[in-house]
Amino acid sequence: MDYDAFADLYDHQYDVYRDDLHFYGGLGERAGGPVLEIGAGTGRVTAFLARRGVDITGLEPSGRMIERGRERAAKENLTLAFKQGDARTFRIDQKFALAIAPFNALMHLYTPNEQLQALENIHAHLTPGAPFAFDLYVPRFGKANTLRHEGETFHTPDGARTDVFLVQRHDKVRQHITTEYHVDTTQPDGTLKRRHYTLTQRYYTRYEVEWLLRFAGFESPRVTGSFQGGPLERGSDVMVFQTRAL
Repeated sequence: MDYDAFADLYDHQYDVYRDDLHFYGGLGERAGGPVLEIGAGTGRVTAFLARRGVDITGLEPSGRMIERGRERAAKENLTLAFKQGDARTFRIDQKFALAIAPFNALMHLYTPNEQLQALENIHAHLTPGAPFAFDLYVPRFGKANTLRHEGETFHTPDGARTDVFLVQRHDKVRQHITTEYHVDTTQPDGTLKRRHYTLTQRYYTRYEVEWLLRFAGFESPRVTGSFQGGPLERGSDVMVFQTRAL
């Protein structure tokens, strides 16, 4: 997934997302040591933890995402530590007291081999017994191959309006969901500009994740259906995993 081109839209879509912040913030404050964030994006979670005095390093493959994160940090007078790299292959000469992978970060690993490689690499960067926490969305999708608008409209001070439309394509065999975004910006004079982005994710089932974690050297995880700790149920939107490095 090339996130460089996607970075600006990503910030517009998710900068106001707050559901997970206090969950990861609490873990970071209790870690008692340095924290590694996998898939830091533009620093939404990274900045939240840094403001609370957490020693956090954000791993992110996209250079443009890191640029946006540093722009965010400058506005808030923060110093954020980013490392550009891939979850499967990064190397940091440091052991961490906690690893987190917020907001579906692990869904950018497209085969079981890639997933296991990343989990083993994360494990190698943790101190013995260190916790690892992450969340994944529960795989439920809208109608496939249908252009739809899901209420994402952004306005700018100059009077321009941006609407985000999407089409999803579902590859059930590979457990891939591909979302094609059509981003229409209309200027006050009626001029229309369309941008196009493609996002592919590999979704997980609960027990698939549990076995992957055990193969990678983690203990059997605690799984909840919310960031507040409720059970994973049929109507849950998110699966939250908490485990430890053995």
